[in-house]
Amino acid sequence: MRILKSGQQIDFMGKRQTAAIVSLVMIVVAIGSIVVRGLDLGIDFTGGTLIEVGYAQPADLEAVRAALEQSGHGDSSVQQFGTSRDVLIRLGGGDGEGDDSARLSNDVFAALSQAVDSEVELRRVEFVGPQVGDELTEDGALAVLVALIAILMYVAMRFEWRFAVGSVVALVHDVVITVGLFALLQIEFDLPVLAAVLAVIGYSLNDTIVVFDRIRENFRKMRKGTPVDIVNRSLNETLSRTLVTSMTTLLVLLALFFLGGEIIHGFAFALLIGVLIGTYSSIYVASTAILMLGVSKADLMQVKKEGVVDDGP
Repeated sequence: MRILKSGQQIDFMGKRQTAAIVSLVMIVVAIGSIVVRGLDLGIDFTGGTLIEVGYAQPADLEAVRAALEQSGHGDSSVQQFGTSRDVLIRLGGGDGEGDDSARLSNDVFAALSQAVDSEVELRRVEFVGPQVGDELTEDGALAVLVALIAILMYVAMRFEWRFAVGSVVALVHDVVITVGLFALLQIEFDLPVLAAVLAVIGYSLNDTIVVFDRIRENFRKMRKGTPVDIVNRSLNETLSRTLVTSMTTLLVLLALFFLGGEIIHGFAFALLIGVLIGTYSSIYVASTAILMLGVSKADLMQVKKEGVVDDGP
């Protein structure tokens, strides 16, 4: 590994080819998982019924699942919601016509009441129709696409088109890998997870913009050095900020994942993966992309306006 001369210098770009191979492998696996296994979409997208029940004593989730299976609802999803006495049940299917949702919730409530000796309270019943689920799927995909296009335009105006392409490549990299991991592990993908994916886009972009700001500044300030040297210097100068931001964010997300309850596991997991991948991509993917596109000092030098006289010192 080549070490640059001044200060703490890690030759990040010396490993960019290895990083590119790693990224390519992760993207291929992610896309393959999405195509072959598909996403385990929640009722927000597929349609179904959500039932919230409360127990007088801490609920035994295995007993709840067994009772539902005996009543013919073995494909349901059971989670603790808030406290150990609150249970959230998701049931797929149903068309929402007539009393379909009410009949389904009554059947579930009756099965749960017979399975335990303590009192069971039916607190909430919500139904999402298949048409609404399809609309949410389309709107969610459109939201991600619009966000990427807006980011492309913003970075192109603020920096230069090579930086815009590099930032979007990094964001697509982060989104595909995060979503692909959900497909690979068959973790339920619902609206909170989609919100986490959009949050990952914002986090990764913020990290990338900080790095790009320093790269642009050093391209204008450093008289000597190749583009690779300048990018390396910039990455090292922003490394402490990147690590501190990532570590503090991960601490909060770990607390949410382990202590926040099963209901937000998917949300917290998506953010955990997104922060790790976003930190990696801001160093290797975005920076490598602008080097591959041939960024140079001439591209980033400020253009002097005609008629403006530089009086000098």
